[in-house]
Amino acid sequence: MTSFYRKAVLIVATALMLSGCAEEDPDAISKWAVNIGGPAYTAVDGTAFVGERSVSGGKVATLHAVTGSQDAPLYDSYREGDIRIAHALENGSYDITFHFAEPTDIERDERVFSALAEGQPVIENIDVMLWRDGKVRSALTVTVPGIVVEDGMLDIRFEARKRKPILSALVVHQRAGRDRKGELVWSDEFDVAGAPDASYWNIEEWTSGVVNDEDQVYTARPKNVRVDDGHLVIEAHKEDYSGGEYTSARLQSSGKVDILYGRIDIRARLPRGQGTWPAIWMLSSNPFHYATTCEDEDDWQGDDDCDAWPNSGEIDIMEHVGYQMGHVHGTVHSKSYPWPLWNQRKGRILVDDVANEFHVYSLQWSPDRIDIFVDDTVYLTYINEGNGWEEWPFDQPFHVILNLAIGGAWGKGGGPIDDSIFPQQMLVDYVRVYQPQQ
Repeated sequence: MTSFYRKAVLIVATALMLSGCAEEDPDAISKWAVNIGGPAYTAVDGTAFVGERSVSGGKVATLHAVTGSQDAPLYDSYREGDIRIAHALENGSYDITFHFAEPTDIERDERVFSALAEGQPVIENIDVMLWRDGKVRSALTVTVPGIVVEDGMLDIRFEARKRKPILSALVVHQRAGRDRKGELVWSDEFDVAGAPDASYWNIEEWTSGVVNDEDQVYTARPKNVRVDDGHLVIEAHKEDYSGGEYTSARLQSSGKVDILYGRIDIRARLPRGQGTWPAIWMLSSNPFHYATTCEDEDDWQGDDDCDAWPNSGEIDIMEHVGYQMGHVHGTVHSKSYPWPLWNQRKGRILVDDVANEFHVYSLQWSPDRIDIFVDDTVYLTYINEGNGWEEWPFDQPFHVILNLAIGGAWGKGGGPIDDSIFPQQMLVDYVRVYQPQQ
């Protein structure tokens, strides 16, 4: 890492350290939040939920000990049945987050329903248990951006497919339209054709199955990774290579561009097809920072005897699995909240045309909170509650990872890899890091 970029990273860290507590994001103003079936409640991130109003239909029920959320009390009550919401709201475009938790021990496809807003389907075939990693009594949030109100009334209802719909809470956001990115301190615009800039990126070469039972072999070949026509191209192929049946690529910036706090924007176009699993994410640049059981520091990934992961943390800015096109996921993992315990903190947003259009996937990160966005719509917020590194290991430099996995535990969650789709590409237009305004 050159001295300029190391200095830029330190500026990002220092600016936020000096700013004190992070303010609420004024670009995503909560216009209305309602606790379905329950009393007023103030969320950890400051969102003020009113006690139930403007809601009718179905029956109120209770549910306790929900996992996977910093706001478990919000799920203590819910409605089940013919739920309807009619709330006076000034005309405009809104981002709406639905909160669900499956209350019953059921299997996949046993409760399926759809949500409609302003008379139009906005979430189809919701299976709360399945969408929350096959778990019940666990929090699921689904954000739908750009719902337009034209008649002064927000109308939401649900249609049952199997069993009755459920809903625990609802949040309506309206973006303020203020640019808070700050000063650009580092970027890669991918404007020089050939190999990715080696002063920024490390290309990892792995056999298949190193982590997550992934099926691809990662290579550094131009066939799998290159800069072309102003984009970073990560290209997956179906081919026999080095003991595997698929090839792809994974880049990371550790030791070259390490980031502590600030905003990161990555503009990308995703692949399509069952079996694809692209990700834009971050790991600690010192994976042993909070590790307690590791012996071989050179080989910690895929080592079940080393707790470098999850102890030192992970931030997933974007994950997408091709069997569920348009569902984008953001997640944070820590020792207290890793996916093997199924209580990771995560959000889901529905995004049109991820494989045909470029979208901007973003992280806003301070000592106090993490916000994850798509096209400036916040769909995951995680707050530092001051309970130590087990919950908040995000006080150290992290690096960016760009990869296109094939198959694996999640990539094949919807069925086997569709070999007819290849080759597939993830295109990255830019990666930009901003210093926050002071």
